Amino acid sequence: MYENVTREEIELRIAASHGSVRSLYDHWRTKCGDRAMPSRKDIDPLDLKSYLPSVILIDVVADARRFVYRLVGTKEVSERGHDPTGKAVGEAFFAKTAEEALDLYAYIVRERHPFCFRDPYEAPDGQMEHEDILYLPLSANGTDVDMILVYSHNYNFRSRMSAPSVLR
Repeated sequence: MYENVTREEIELRIAASHGSVRSLYDHWRTKCGDRAMPSRKDIDPLDLKSYLPSVILIDVVADARRFVYRLVGTKEVSERGHDPTGKAVGEAFFAKTAEEALDLYAYIVRERHPFCFRDPYEAPDGQMEHEDILYLPLSANGTDVDMILVYSHNYNFRSRMSAPSVLR
């Protein structure tokens, strides 16, 4: 699905994205230095304070789960209506299908290059979403992607969290 998107097209998508997406991408590029991608250790959460509610960290694991939610920002949790931290992406995805979500993460691991998703998509609850979503590979050894940093700017954010019931 993503194989036909060139790096130039990805750069154009990023350039057309919300300013926060472009800014985080520039920060990631700075942290790369002369490497293809930075490591998780290179990313200081204090530098990303304003982004954190919309950040997701995905561990790339060498078992059947493939991708596991390590950290899910508070805004992302609210949009999903639950916290998928610790769960496999295949069981707690936020896309039309698990295959769609897994294919994109597999693309990032295979290509070792950022991706920017800007197309409308159907969330699991059938609602259409309009987001700029940036996928940034991270690597402890400089070669293999072992984590993916995801950041999204949602143009029509809506919380899917249930209102707490009031006890009387």
